[in-house]
Amino acid sequence: MTPTLHLLLLPLLLSVACGQGLKDKKGPLENKALDVPEQTVVPYPIYQFQVSDPDVTGFQLTGEGHEDIQIAEDGWLYLAEPLDWARNSHYIIGVEALVGSDVVEGPAFVTISVLDINNHAPTFEQSAYAAMVRERTRHGVPFVRVSASDLDDPESPNARLHFSLVSQIPNRNKTPFFQIDPVTGDISITEDGERMLKARESLQYGMGESFSSANLKKKFDDYCTPTQDIPHELNPFYTCLERAESRTRGGDRQEDPDYTLIVRVEDLAGASENALSGITSVKVVVEHNLWVNPGPLTVREHLKAQYPMVIAKVGANQPNASYRLQQKERETLRFPFSITDEGEVLLNEELDREEKDMYILVVMAEDHHGDEVESPMEIQVVVEDINDNSPECGSEEIVFEIQENEPVGSVVGQLLASDRDEEGTSNALLMYTIKTVLPINGAFSLDAVSGRILTRDMLRRSDSTQYTLMVNVSDQVFSTMCKVLINVIDVNNELPLFEKNNHGSLSLAEDSSVGQTVLTVKASDADDPGTGSSEILFEITGNHGDTFAVETDGNGEGRLVIVKPLDFEAFPTYTLGINARNPEPLMAGLDYDSKSSASVFISVMDVDEDPEFQSSAPPSVSVPEDLPVGELLFTADAKDPEGKDISFKMEGDVNGWLVLDAATGAVKTKAKLDRETLEVLELTITAFEQGNPKKATERVYTVHLLDVNDNHPKLKESQAFICTKGPQPVVLRAVDPDSFPFSEPFTFSFPKGKKSPNWEITTVDGSSALLKMKKAPAEDKTFSIPISIIDNQGLGVTQKFEVTVCNCTSLGYCYVAPATHSFKYGMGTTVGILAGTMAFICIAFAIVVHRINKSNEEKKKKAAAGNGDSEQML
Repeated sequence: MTPTLHLLLLPLLLSVACGQGLKDKKGPLENKALDVPEQTVVPYPIYQFQVSDPDVTGFQLTGEGHEDIQIAEDGWLYLAEPLDWARNSHYIIGVEALVGSDVVEGPAFVTISVLDINNHAPTFEQSAYAAMVRERTRHGVPFVRVSASDLDDPESPNARLHFSLVSQIPNRNKTPFFQIDPVTGDISITEDGERMLKARESLQYGMGESFSSANLKKKFDDYCTPTQDIPHELNPFYTCLERAESRTRGGDRQEDPDYTLIVRVEDLAGASENALSGITSVKVVVEHNLWVNPGPLTVREHLKAQYPMVIAKVGANQPNASYRLQQKERETLRFPFSITDEGEVLLNEELDREEKDMYILVVMAEDHHGDEVESPMEIQVVVEDINDNSPECGSEEIVFEIQENEPVGSVVGQLLASDRDEEGTSNALLMYTIKTVLPINGAFSLDAVSGRILTRDMLRRSDSTQYTLMVNVSDQVFSTMCKVLINVIDVNNELPLFEKNNHGSLSLAEDSSVGQTVLTVKASDADDPGTGSSEILFEITGNHGDTFAVETDGNGEGRLVIVKPLDFEAFPTYTLGINARNPEPLMAGLDYDSKSSASVFISVMDVDEDPEFQSSAPPSVSVPEDLPVGELLFTADAKDPEGKDISFKMEGDVNGWLVLDAATGAVKTKAKLDRETLEVLELTITAFEQGNPKKATERVYTVHLLDVNDNHPKLKESQAFICTKGPQPVVLRAVDPDSFPFSEPFTFSFPKGKKSPNWEITTVDGSSALLKMKKAPAEDKTFSIPISIIDNQGLGVTQKFEVTVCNCTSLGYCYVAPATHSFKYGMGTTVGILAGTMAFICIAFAIVVHRINKSNEEKKKKAAAGNGDSEQML
């Protein structure tokens, strides 16, 4: 379409555009940014420029895109050709208004961004892919990746790709063996594929072998011995095998793959019915995986065989691989295994299960460079148990106790023998049998499996105080005799009795020491000594706060001791009951009575104690340094245990910033705090009885002052000099007593950010800057330069910095010429000057003496006034 035709159609086009909502797409001649969809039907109006000059006769365009974008005489910018995002994603066009051929306004620049539409289908980088995967490859591990691209805008959903598997050929059992990552295009096998994927059946070749006619004939003869002397070429079985091997080994496997996968790629992330797509195929060949774990292996311990002995064989998928074997466990035990160049795992000696019941062998396959060609393989070798250990009793004599007169069938104890053979097997299954019982046979029975010993008669000490049992413990092969002693102990038919049941009243001072013995009690028991029936233990009742305890050796003597500090205010009295008890239960029908109990009344005598601070941990407070005067910091909380009146005093306030209320313990500020002077205050507060100040307790309180921005940065030096010959910058250094973030980094500048024609400031680091002279003066001169220094929070002032610009000596210092005089004073003049000087000194001395006397009088008056104020405060 020609420009003339465009102009003829433009009025109609504009009327349509107005009906489509383009009424507002017009404006003055100024820079614009417009969005236009690609593949728009043309002619298509974009924007109308309007100018204020009524004499404008037309417009012209400059810049790129004249063949696609044009402008009409009335200012309408329109598309002459459809835009293509893949060809050009944006245009920058200059628009100028003309009167005749003269430019009267502009240029205004129009940036047109081409909006991408989904008009390109994604395409794969290859029309077909070839891949190989081995049997038993772990599922989820990628073995091939398909890649695709899309010419649409990569930042838009139009180019967001999604991969999927369309089909798997063949798929006879409807089980997917393969899967694809929808984002990356990585293809891996599924869990079913890991378990079920198989390579084609074929002959396996060992190390150094390869597929050839001679090797094939040899293997055929080894496994298929012919009954007649028939040439291989005439043997139908051999020719069938040869064709199968030729197809598997000799041809191009990709021409006859095991599986063909159809893969689809879609744009719009595959989430739209309008998505465009592409297709490719992946031909997959499944190869045998020779790297197969032969374990777990089982080897019988103490096996009599010819060593070294082959117990397994491994093979790598890469021919001519070498093998290395090591033990997984980091142990000092010997490692009785090795491996040959052919991958045969050897056992070099007998194994002992009781020494080690399992080994983990790590087999590595490597090439001639020592690099791994397969992932390390762990083979478990389980040592099989044989019955080569006898039962063990555990000790020479096993001793049990039982009270006399226990009912028939009472359990005496359980004999637990052990066997080092494998637990849970018949080799470690033990059987128990009583061989002899002395002195009375038949008094006991024995469970043959559990080893429990039970009474068959009611035992009496009058018959025997001890029985000896010889028990045979056996497994299927070995047996051991165990000796068991059974002591018949006296029944607990006697009560423990105190020598004294009432110990009256005792008085203890409140400050009695912990561990002090208060009372000794004694009791006795008529049961057989050395048994649980005669052993005496003591219990306490009425023991508030577990303040007391009874220490005893079990022979009837007990010491009542203090185990916690006494507290008159909490428990002024104790009524203690001390009970004597046996660890063995009493005979049926017998109960403890008052004869097995003792009592004592204890009075605690009050002692004047020091005041006590209420909080257990020493307090620490943090306050800002700008805390107002009169503000409360903390209150020292102390009380007297006896309720006496106390007062407080404070030490450690070296700067006199604080005041302590002696009656309440409240600590307040009385002067301005300053963290830069002292950051941590350690105050010692003493609480003391008003009637007896010696009764006092101290506690240290810590006050941390928190920084506020109350200091501005200051110059460390306020003057410097610069040599006119070879001038060097002056280093400006500043300090701020505040801490971070109220100090560094500093900002150095001239006041109000102004620039100087003669000087320049350059920042070095957070605390310094360089002052550089741009232009040297015509003569030596001293400059007073205002420097603004602001801290990290914007606080700062302008400071004067004096710089002397001068000629310098060879040592780098300003040169000062010596003074010269062209005249001399006469004698009269000299005497006059001397006399005047002495008179001036006398007058000055009189003035100083007068001022000193006046100052002393004022100080005396202020001191008198201050003493009066102090008396009023007290």
